[in-house]
Amino acid sequence: MYVGNPLLALFGGLAVGVPGELRGLAAAHERWGVMDWRELVMPSVRIAEGWVVQEELAKRIRIPFFEDLMLRDPAWSAIFAPNGELLKEGEIIRRTNYSRTLRAVAEQGPDAFYSGPIASSLLHTIHATGGILTAADLASYKPIVRRALEGTYRGMKVYTSHAPTSGGVLLMMLSAAERLGVGEQAGRGVGVHRAVEVMKFGFAARTKVSDPAFARDTKRIDEIYSEEYIDSVVRNVTDDTTHPPEYYNPVYDVKIDHGTSHSSIVDKDGMAVALTSTVNLVFGSQVMDRETGVILNDEMDDFSTPGTPNAFGLWPSPYNYPAPNKRPLSSTTPTIVEDAAGNFKLAIGGSGGSRIFPAVFQTILNVFEYGMDVGQAVEYGRVHDQLYPLVTDVDSVYPEEGVRELRERGHNVTVEDVNRIAAVVNAVMGADGVYYAASDSRKNGVAAGY
Repeated sequence: MYVGNPLLALFGGLAVGVPGELRGLAAAHERWGVMDWRELVMPSVRIAEGWVVQEELAKRIRIPFFEDLMLRDPAWSAIFAPNGELLKEGEIIRRTNYSRTLRAVAEQGPDAFYSGPIASSLLHTIHATGGILTAADLASYKPIVRRALEGTYRGMKVYTSHAPTSGGVLLMMLSAAERLGVGEQAGRGVGVHRAVEVMKFGFAARTKVSDPAFARDTKRIDEIYSEEYIDSVVRNVTDDTTHPPEYYNPVYDVKIDHGTSHSSIVDKDGMAVALTSTVNLVFGSQVMDRETGVILNDEMDDFSTPGTPNAFGLWPSPYNYPAPNKRPLSSTTPTIVEDAAGNFKLAIGGSGGSRIFPAVFQTILNVFEYGMDVGQAVEYGRVHDQLYPLVTDVDSVYPEEGVRELRERGHNVTVEDVNRIAAVVNAVMGADGVYYAASDSRKNGVAAGY
């Protein structure tokens, strides 16, 4: 679909995958919800009717690439630049048509989105911008419900999401880090190097992940978090040096970054939710259906295009080429941790494309290896190495000793501003009967309690 013009997987109607979020939320509500569906959706209706522009939104719409969209396209400018100028922090933004769409969903349920006038309007806009989704695609979409993928870490139970997400990769990385040891202090000593090496093996393992429904044999996916695979990772981490990408055995067909949010929630009964939602890049496919106010995703870029890296710089894996009814590979790793007795310890997840599971990995290490409270763990500097490009980037707040340790072992380190657009994590932690929450300041996040 995209060979020769990979931008079609990023912008326009052909980039749009079937939106599944409402069906997923409805499935969760049907199984565990205790409040009325309408009561749950109406707060979003009221927000969409008008809210105060916050710092992050004001900043994002002024990025030159998006500023042009907001000022040029009438569907966007009517909302984000209603008087010919971009809205500023503190001003009121109104998404009136979107609030009507949400009200219909509140009153009629998710079916209102997947059939009828809303679906017809979405399809008209998708087709007008080059897309091929059909009414049958929307009407037939069903969520897949599975028991969570389960692993262990430091005697605790870790629950995360199955393929085609990167949950299994996270389980492998946590187990390998536990066996190797990553030191008693974050950002110092050989532990920094070991964590990055585990990360690089994680990205290599990720190239084997795809929608299991389209795999003739799921062994290559299931083995990632097996004892044998973890043993092989531990054996091949060398403390004195890093290695070129081929050492980690990625399965690329060619060798050589956002519109995601995560919610970590726990209630008075200890029931926890880790939920990651995405339209992929910032403002998705940059297609908005003016009548319904819906911003459409560019989820097709999460599939691989032969010979071309995606928007997050990830080279293609042959297991992840697009196909009808197939779900694309994802870096999301919504995760819940319990102690051995089944008591809630942590709900965590993040946004930031390919940076998600490494950021979640490092935050979990900060809590359980280095004894940080959840706020410190989320805010601490991070490192990132995804094999390609050949760069290990490090937050500007990361300890200088850690940067030196990496460079001495051959890592090609670039120090980046911690406030750049990168990974964002939020988490809720339970300790001694008290809940502590943190939302990453990298995206001006705030934790909330009710």
